[in-house]
Amino acid sequence: MLAFLNDVYCNIAAFYLNIMMKFIQGLHPAIFVLIATIFEVTGDAIIRKCIYEYTGITRILLFALGAIFVFLYGFSLNLAPVEFKQVVGLYIATLFIVWQIGNYVAFKTLPTAPILIGGMLIVAGGLIVTFWKTGK
Repeated sequence: MLAFLNDVYCNIAAFYLNIMMKFIQGLHPAIFVLIATIFEVTGDAIIRKCIYEYTGITRILLFALGAIFVFLYGFSLNLAPVEFKQVVGLYIATLFIVWQIGNYVAFKTLPTAPILIGGMLIVAGGLIVTFWKTGK
């Protein structure tokens, strides 16, 4: 009876894993890039805040939470069904935008004029890298 229940459980788990993998494979790579940048910015902000604002067990727990977010960044970016070189420009452009949003949310800091102007160049460069098709 126990072997039967184990087989049923394994079949159910395999069924849901198959559905999840089909869903993931159907997502546009830009979704993975957006999710990855949100994880990266969140993890960095948590770590940065805990360095300067917390001590003791709270600091240790926040470091661990930040590390989890940074891990999720790498994991989600590598789930994208394309090679990294194909999304690197989009990743850099998205990272800059999400970083500015995260900086405002976590630290209440608005970007200065040089950051906005440089950021426009970063976003433009990222879009060129992503969408400029060569004759090859």
